[in-house]
Amino acid sequence: MFIAGFPAGAWGTNCYLVAPAPGEECVIVDPGHEATQGVEDLIREHRLRPVAVVLTHGHIDHVASVMPICGARGVPAWIHPEDRYMLADPERALGRSLGQQLMGSITVGEPDEVHELKDGSVLELAGLSLTVDHAPGHTGGSVTFRTPAAADVPPVLFSGDLLFAGSIGRTDLPGGSSEAIMRSLARVCLPLDDATVVLSGHGTQTTIGRERATNPYLQQAAGAQGAPGFPRRGM
Repeated sequence: MFIAGFPAGAWGTNCYLVAPAPGEECVIVDPGHEATQGVEDLIREHRLRPVAVVLTHGHIDHVASVMPICGARGVPAWIHPEDRYMLADPERALGRSLGQQLMGSITVGEPDEVHELKDGSVLELAGLSLTVDHAPGHTGGSVTFRTPAAADVPPVLFSGDLLFAGSIGRTDLPGGSSEAIMRSLARVCLPLDDATVVLSGHGTQTTIGRERATNPYLQQAAGAQGAPGFPRRGM
């Protein structure tokens, strides 16, 4: 599996292009603020052919480039139904005062084709299998995408703003819930193998094993489950 990514725009939101290999079809994960040029550069450099945009949630820093990318490439976007309204009305997801400060001249709206994500479904796109897990807490419609392990390739979790290296997503915006995000950490992250690579919406790459050992929020989620907060060996 081939993954290329970069931090985009004012909020440094990680955008990823995922493909079986260079020169093949790809999926674009979370094209956020000012991500269009970076996406086009990676497409050209690695000879990729986008077939879909998939979104971990609807906040503007993760979706601001959906319209131009989907429009230019003629590809659909996938988002959870609880966050779909944010494509056309991102200010409501941020609170009006914050939204007005951040929106600027960003063009918002739905692309021509939008599909809704379901918990537990498997997207078969670009020769990839992406399992969708609904993970509310940061937003009501937050999801993660995970790939299966393959020969000499560990599984990968695209965690959006659920789990970061050493931290988790904020829960103080409309639709956020600290209780829900802890439940999502327990349900979505704790069962994963320690070798799972975590590619989050912001910040650096990590692994489930590293976060299980050092992330106080994941340890709290484990404790609430009655599970140990120390690293677990492979399944």
